[in-house]
Amino acid sequence: MEMCQPPRAVINRPKLRVPPLSCDCHAHILGPPSRFPYLPDRSYTPPDALPEDYLRMLGTLGIERMVVVQASCYGEDNRRAVAAVEELGVHRARGVAMVGASITETELQALDDAGIRATRFITTAKGGPSLEQLPEVAAKVAPFRWHIEMYVPPAVWPDILPVVERLPVPVVFDHMGGMMADTAFDNPVFRRILRLLEGGRCWTKLTGYRPSVAGPPYADVMPLARHFIDHALDRCVWGTDWPHTNIEGHMPDDGDLLDQLGEWALDPGVRRKILVDNPATLYRFTT
Repeated sequence: MEMCQPPRAVINRPKLRVPPLSCDCHAHILGPPSRFPYLPDRSYTPPDALPEDYLRMLGTLGIERMVVVQASCYGEDNRRAVAAVEELGVHRARGVAMVGASITETELQALDDAGIRATRFITTAKGGPSLEQLPEVAAKVAPFRWHIEMYVPPAVWPDILPVVERLPVPVVFDHMGGMMADTAFDNPVFRRILRLLEGGRCWTKLTGYRPSVAGPPYADVMPLARHFIDHALDRCVWGTDWPHTNIEGHMPDDGDLLDQLGEWALDPGVRRKILVDNPATLYRFTT
């Protein structure tokens, strides 16, 4: 299995000045595998991406809060995510775990106490519970006020959205719901996701490069991002997706990705909603 390329050691300092308590809502902490081993059956093998590396990058961006998302290469072994939140500090960090239907109330309580605020379903890479477990997992995490984060291909949504609409917990559509930059605004799946956001039940993560069809500098993502912001500002958060796992060729520059958000949202008040207010609500940061 080939090793993924590492993130940039040095990134551009962004032109955008972010407000205090801004949050990167999507990043992964990885390794070392001697302490936190990966699944034998995984889609990729990442290089180490440690808390000190991540904090150095965030320091360049000026971002103070962060959300560590369980990487698929760890499956349901959440030790790395839990340790990362502890190392980064629960006063500024939250976590998204990956749990299956067999999880116990005691185990969920321990994760909640450690700063975990959600669980994840992903079908774009190996690792983690199957979508068949979605209703049972939702029922188990609901008492803890967690949400469920989902990253699935657009082709899966027609079958799974009826399930999502009946869940007792909010759902976060990762990477803009997997919609690509060339998605038509009248696409039925896109419109259905947007209605869930507008109705206040669900959220989406704005990320700058995975939805791109044209490639760097990812300018084609702007209309899609602005459409989400214009229609559901109160339900949008933003993430770098550092360290950009499983990317071939051009490695995104996180400083440029932050400036990209500045182009999507020209109004400082809008950016504050996306970077500060919405993450504080979704991840229950202390104000």
